[in-house]
Amino acid sequence: MIRINLLPHRELKRKARQQQIAVLAGLIGLFAIVVIMGIHTIIAGKIDYQNGRNQYLSDQIAILDKEIAEIREIKTQTQELLGRKQVVETLQNSRSEVVHLLDQLVRLLPDGVYLQSVKQEDHNITLVGYAQSNAWVSVLMRNLESSQWLESPLLIEIKAMTVNNVRQNEFNMKIKLKRETLDAVQNPSRSTAAKS
Repeated sequence: MIRINLLPHRELKRKARQQQIAVLAGLIGLFAIVVIMGIHTIIAGKIDYQNGRNQYLSDQIAILDKEIAEIREIKTQTQELLGRKQVVETLQNSRSEVVHLLDQLVRLLPDGVYLQSVKQEDHNITLVGYAQSNAWVSVLMRNLESSQWLESPLLIEIKAMTVNNVRQNEFNMKIKLKRETLDAVQNPSRSTAAKS
């Protein structure tokens, strides 16, 4: 006997396939959502981690900026202190220069000459004074040249004028303090070491 299936089998198969496709699409969609959520979570974690690192670096940069500012301030203070120390050392080394200069000027000044002003800038000295004649100025220059503390007398100007109804010669002269003599007095150990 022949059996005939009168049920709509094609439609059942089609419905079954549609259900399988819907379930498969749902599973794929769910899997895609899970994957997207996982990727989002990973990327968000990396962003948070990088933001944390950026914040840490910003904090460390701020700390280093403060330290750099402190170092600059310390360097400035150090330079100021070194400048002050240099000034003190210069004053300490040059305090005997004035004594030697005045002593030499008193000893070497001839009777017919007197000084109006003495001006010192470093080792250069400017003398302004009056002499009874040009010959006394020449004697003063020879005396200065023979000094162990002074050197290079240079007459800048000499001119005749009347002071208190007396004819005088006003002169302007430059001389120098001898550097090696001052160094020998200020640092005797260094000068003896240089000789030996």
